[in-house]
Amino acid sequence: MSQMKKVVASTMLGNGLEWYDYALYGTFTALISKHFFPAGDDAVALIATFGIFAIGFLMRPLGAMMFGYIGDKYGRKNALSLSILMMAIPTACIGLLPTYSMIGIYAPILLTLIRLVQGVAIGGEFGGSIVYLVEHAKPANKNRVGSLSMISMLIGLFFGTMISAVLAKIMSPEDFDMYGWRIPFILGFFIGLVGLYIRTKLNESPVFIEAQEAGHVSESPISETFKNNYKEVLLGVGLYLAVTIPFYIQTVFMPSFMVKFMHFSSADALTIYLIVLGVMMICAPISAILCDTKNRERLMKIVTVGYLLFAIPYVYLLNYQTFTFALISQVVFASIIAFYIAPIPTLVTELFPARTRYTGMSLSCNLAAAIFGGTSPMLITALITGTGSNYPIAIYVMIAAFVSLLCVWEVKRRRDSNRLYLIAGAKHD
Repeated sequence: MSQMKKVVASTMLGNGLEWYDYALYGTFTALISKHFFPAGDDAVALIATFGIFAIGFLMRPLGAMMFGYIGDKYGRKNALSLSILMMAIPTACIGLLPTYSMIGIYAPILLTLIRLVQGVAIGGEFGGSIVYLVEHAKPANKNRVGSLSMISMLIGLFFGTMISAVLAKIMSPEDFDMYGWRIPFILGFFIGLVGLYIRTKLNESPVFIEAQEAGHVSESPISETFKNNYKEVLLGVGLYLAVTIPFYIQTVFMPSFMVKFMHFSSADALTIYLIVLGVMMICAPISAILCDTKNRERLMKIVTVGYLLFAIPYVYLLNYQTFTFALISQVVFASIIAFYIAPIPTLVTELFPARTRYTGMSLSCNLAAAIFGGTSPMLITALITGTGSNYPIAIYVMIAAFVSLLCVWEVKRRRDSNRLYLIAGAKHD
């Protein structure tokens, strides 16, 4: 296997494992709320389960700083090898965790602790793997290579959901409810071991090696990022809002929402979910190719406007509570998400210099996920329950899209200013 293939395989496995776990947590939210919380109000238990999901996100910025320090000072490879191991072990632990009926209040406490450890690991894995991929890419295909991190995310979600669906199909409902749902979590450990093995065979990022040989490696990447690149971090967070909020609404919140609030069958909700993931896996590479061959920022502006125009029809169609309208609604929305997320890894990575890139990229995507993305399912569930309306979904998406649109404009302004500066400098010379 060539070095580039190893880079792609290892990063896709690491990212895939992260989102494989999220697929399981999203698919089994109702079961988790049943097994790890006392019997009573189902809506309260569901909000609490989404709350634990959100708590894990609070640790992601800490993981971004911890692994960013390792990745910017000691190398991308070392940070990524540690992060995948820290992700694989807690995933298996969820599958082995005793229920509330066995150990009482310690069940949700242990589940929360596991999610906290996963949050730290993911904080280093996601942004770092993006940086590692992009730093191996050639200028002509940088958006395509960067988009592989997002495509692996979708693949992880797809396989997590598929494995869950197959087990639910071949097992009796009683056996699946008792122990079958645990099997996919335990399998995640072995996926992580394969990814760890491949990562031990990788070379270091050529960009990091070049910086190291030139003596340009940062001694204090965290403080340097906050001192010199805080504007870029804020810009990265803004760009990432139209990734993290719509994505978590569509992939984590929507399956449970359709069953609990819209009264769809689990089979129909799962069918739509798998179709949506397939559509996103098709649209994301198309977007990446267009961004490598056309005007990337112009395409992203068009897509963010698409969010703004479709957010209300998205909910309006869902409110019909029919399979056909729900499918149309979610397929269109998923296509918009896919076209936006494909160029984001490369775009945000390019905001930062090599010496603080791992830290800056990781902080950008993980702050956005921790503050806005991971809390989306819990917040929207509470708003829908409190208002009796589904339109908070649309409002939240529109706010995210508007902020990201402004940030895309700022990236374009910076790029144009830099181009004018270089032209002026060349004339002066």
